[in-house]
Amino acid sequence: MSIEKLSKLLKESSNIVFFGGAGVSTESNIPDFRSSSGLFSQKLHKQFSPEQLVSHTFFIQYPDEFFNFYKDKLIYKGAKPNNAHLALAHLEDIGKLKAVITQNIDGLHQIAGSKNVLELHGSVHRNYCTKCHKFFNLDDMLNLDGIVPICDECGSIVKPDVVLYEEALDENTITKTISYISKADLLIIGGTSLAVYPAASFINYFKGNKIVLINKGSTPFDNHASLVINKSIGEVLYDTVLKDK
Repeated sequence: MSIEKLSKLLKESSNIVFFGGAGVSTESNIPDFRSSSGLFSQKLHKQFSPEQLVSHTFFIQYPDEFFNFYKDKLIYKGAKPNNAHLALAHLEDIGKLKAVITQNIDGLHQIAGSKNVLELHGSVHRNYCTKCHKFFNLDDMLNLDGIVPICDECGSIVKPDVVLYEEALDENTITKTISYISKADLLIIGGTSLAVYPAASFINYFKGNKIVLINKGSTPFDNHASLVINKSIGEVLYDTVLKDK
């Protein structure tokens, strides 16, 4: 019944916005790094949470440890888009979906074909020298010598264009996110527990009355949704968008 309800909402809507989190990418075998518990660093003789390991402070104070964790836990070059990514790209292609707003940094929405993607937390595919601002794509960054990538122009550290803990979100991305959500006639929230702030707070700008929440577990926003589906987002979007395409 929930699939039929979602199909009906999709047909009725012409200004859809999708807001997604880590659950969209876990179906492409990219684990949610926050599911790790404390991680021990032999070098520093201390337990760290994943959040600490990808904080601005850690990046500055312990760059070796930061990049060890970053390269091992946040980069998955072999990952491929799943049915959720492909369904959203199709909805955009037929003119119904106006924007994908994602908390993920893997670039899989773009690989699937989505064009208007707002990356709240940045992307592993963009990297910049902290001094001369030279751009490095993912392969270029990974091919730089050493654990800590050093710019081949000026010798400074190359930082991934991802928003670390303690860093602010990009203002332009925030402005666009709020604009798209506030104008949408259907907001689909998928693969997120809505526990990461400030990103999760943006859904409060939605002014419509059609909210669909697709997540395997419950969220604090369930009572505000028109339709809650506690299933795999890839499976749900395949059945409603791709199955009869």
